[in-house]
Amino acid sequence: MKLKKLILPALSFAMALFVGGLLVALSDSKVLALKDQPLSMIGKGFSTAAGAYWALFRGSIFDPQLAEGHFFQGFYPLSETLVAASPLILTGLSVALAFRAGLFNIGAQGQFIAGAIGASWIGFTFELPIVIHAIAAIVVAMLFAGLYGGFVGLLKARTGAHEVIVTIMLNYVAGYFLLWLLSTTAFLRPGRQDPLAPDVRESAQLPHLFGPDLRANLGFIIALIAAAAIWWLLSRSTWGFRFRAVGANAAASRTAGISVARVTTSVMFIAGALAGLGGAVQILGSEPAMTSGVGGSFGFDAITVALLGRATPIGTVFAALLFGALRAGGLTMQASTETPLDLVLVIQALVVLFIAAPALIKSLFRLKNVDEGTTVASKGWNG
Repeated sequence: MKLKKLILPALSFAMALFVGGLLVALSDSKVLALKDQPLSMIGKGFSTAAGAYWALFRGSIFDPQLAEGHFFQGFYPLSETLVAASPLILTGLSVALAFRAGLFNIGAQGQFIAGAIGASWIGFTFELPIVIHAIAAIVVAMLFAGLYGGFVGLLKARTGAHEVIVTIMLNYVAGYFLLWLLSTTAFLRPGRQDPLAPDVRESAQLPHLFGPDLRANLGFIIALIAAAAIWWLLSRSTWGFRFRAVGANAAASRTAGISVARVTTSVMFIAGALAGLGGAVQILGSEPAMTSGVGGSFGFDAITVALLGRATPIGTVFAALLFGALRAGGLTMQASTETPLDLVLVIQALVVLFIAAPALIKSLFRLKNVDEGTTVASKGWNG
């Protein structure tokens, strides 16, 4: 049964790579120049696509050229993949948890920023012992972001305000508030006019996992622990049962005695805290100086990661690793093969498209009795 659940995602990923390879080949002028020689064109197109994917592998997993001097240095690309995936795992869990409770958390971007602000403030302002400093920064980041997300849940519970509209608006609030903060003397680095905060102190920075030459840090382990905690919360705890019950049918849950308002507020608080933890990992792990672009696109990519992971903790981790690999390897693919970086985004979109449409894959490969898994789209969410 478990193998059957893997068939559709595997075929979807393979189809995405196949179609992406066609796009890579057909975007190459050298391939198109052989249009009068079909066999040569096919051969050149295959080698072009294979070269692009090899460059993607070298930029995201292992680079033999870097390993010539020191073998473990060849895993520098894998380290970059883990760095990119860590905040994606946490923000993806934020969105996935809300999905399971019937909520659509579009506000992971703003919550991520709130967490980054809290971690940065504690990180560069206070002098604390080496372990306590990092813990304090993480706790404050999660508290700031949790309150930011919990406010959305409270508004929905008390007034019926739709979480999609509220979270979208709060993303703008967080972004512009960050811009304002970086213009104040409290957050602007001395002697600078551009929006740049001071570096967090070394005592607050997360330690590297594989030595100083590889950027992978404790943030990835924190992300995995968070994923395990959310799995336990949803699968083994009473509160998790309430979350899933409200997500499945809020009216029936209310009739059964579950406080939908309390669940909504709690879920959004935890979701916000998870996204804020992602912001803390970004600041304390790989980007010690907060800028106006600290949030990047993590909060919005998290929606895709959660959907791709079918709103499950384990699926979210693998989806984030995939996106981290594409993000890390895309630059190498562009530099080595002159493949446009936009094609990496196209491949990401194709993966989501094929996995989100299992009926399409089943019809293409004439599959029967294959488990499609649980999709968020089929469950919907509460309005």
